[in-house]
Amino acid sequence: MKQSKENRNQEEIFKTLFSDTTADTAAHCLILSRALPRLILFSMTVEETLTQLRLKSSPRYLDGMKRFGISDEYAMGIPLPDLRKLAKRIKTDHDLATALWKTKIHEARMLASMIADEKQLTEKQADEWVADFNSWDICDQVCGNILYKTPFAHQKSLEYAAAQEEFVKRAGFVLMAEFAIHKKSEADDFFLSFFPVMEREAWDNRNFVKKAISWSLRQIGKKNHPLMLAAIHTAHRIATQNHKAARWIASNALNELSSKTSLINN
Repeated sequence: MKQSKENRNQEEIFKTLFSDTTADTAAHCLILSRALPRLILFSMTVEETLTQLRLKSSPRYLDGMKRFGISDEYAMGIPLPDLRKLAKRIKTDHDLATALWKTKIHEARMLASMIADEKQLTEKQADEWVADFNSWDICDQVCGNILYKTPFAHQKSLEYAAAQEEFVKRAGFVLMAEFAIHKKSEADDFFLSFFPVMEREAWDNRNFVKKAISWSLRQIGKKNHPLMLAAIHTAHRIATQNHKAARWIASNALNELSSKTSLINN
């Protein structure tokens, strides 16, 4: 395999510096020299991370966030792909994620959800983060990046779905949708247990709650044919409720699921 010019130059330097030492020592130092830039890059402080975020901020993007109903309080205005690129560079760093969350900065919290470690995230910390939700995108990112992976996620989805706070309640149903996307090997019974919760909470006319209920209902219904039939049955039951939100949820779900059923039957 061909070596890059940079790597060949590094080897020449180390041969000169360590000409009187063992080959193993020189080799170890060479490996360390190549690793150091990565270690420095991935071990960022809060201030260094915030500096990187400020460099990526855009007033124009910030204005666009407002139009999509995203809170601009403490926000910088950074596109999601840019946050993901930075997260890829940092990799997993739970301590940094915890510190970033405490800054209250919108994008810092989004980034925190991308670099946090699900093995280190406790129920207490999860509850604290969820209680801080003030917009739908923070809710969806935390649920979709880390929370669904935790061993207590199923319990929390049911707990949050019964909450009073709009974005906490949304989190419960977003988790259900995320389970449908990511938990490929779960038995149907796991997902069937969510339908009564959707039916129970379908009265809630708050925009980000009813949209999350519809999303979870549709997402579970798209997993397989039996779940689709169960989701359609649930939607019809929801439609009988004397609530504007319930009728919207049912109509939204049936429009998508019924068309997919027709495709399957044909």
